[in-house]
Amino acid sequence: MIKYSFPPIGPSGAHLLILGTLPGEESLRLKQYYGHPRNHFWPILAALSGKPLPVTYEDRVALLEINRWAVWDVLEGAERIGSADAAIRNPIANAFGAYFAENPAIRSIAFNGQKARDLFRRFVLKPGIVAADDFTMIELPSSSPLYTKTLDEKLSLWRDKLTPYIEPAGKRQELRVK
Repeated sequence: MIKYSFPPIGPSGAHLLILGTLPGEESLRLKQYYGHPRNHFWPILAALSGKPLPVTYEDRVALLEINRWAVWDVLEGAERIGSADAAIRNPIANAFGAYFAENPAIRSIAFNGQKARDLFRRFVLKPGIVAADDFTMIELPSSSPLYTKTLDEKLSLWRDKLTPYIEPAGKRQELRVK
């Protein structure tokens, strides 16, 4: 069965793009990035933003404004049974050339897991689409519950790699919680 990604989310003027592979079953059901309750993505982003974890998806997405980060997936779609990246077949990449043309402030790309990095290198890094030297590329451990490190271990690794991309407190956008 073919599964499809969501449109990118994040503020205009984002300078860092965090890429996953393709939403899992629970995320697709909820129509939310990183919707599985055991996925550590939103707890990590809240901690990096210095905020408590918001309850609603809308307020979680607002966390992206604090550091001017965007979120998307490498794949527009693929055949996959279940949620495991290892089960992805016949992948189709998202339209990155157009996305980067519309979002010129993005100069860094962070990969949420090795599979996202590998798919990006395989399907997107091509002459005329995206050149590797156009961006700083950051490899992060997967926030997925299938990656068995604890939240604290993942947070430490994410913090180490993303600290240069965290907005100083005086420059941060305030979180708009409704």
